[in-house]
Amino acid sequence: MDRFDAMRAFVRVVDAGSYTQAARLLGLHKATVSQQIQQLEDRLGVRLLTRTTRSVAPTAEGLAYYAQAGAILQQVDVAAWRYSDAE
Repeated sequence: MDRFDAMRAFVRVVDAGSYTQAARLLGLHKATVSQQIQQLEDRLGVRLLTRTTRSVAPTAEGLAYYAQAGAILQQVDVAAWRYSDAE
């Protein structure tokens, strides 16, 4: 599992409010996104999302992780953008 891919999938799910929409935005299959989130939760040892048949919502731990993961991903994207011009 790539940690950044799993973080990005989690952030997209929270932003989109659904696995289906997040998968579409990421260009992945819904099952792939679901697997990434499950592996992330297993690795962290905490439930990040509450799932029902109609919705998905972050848990309290998920909200805290969402804030940190979003900031990290933004920094990674900025660094990649800055140094992509150096080539």
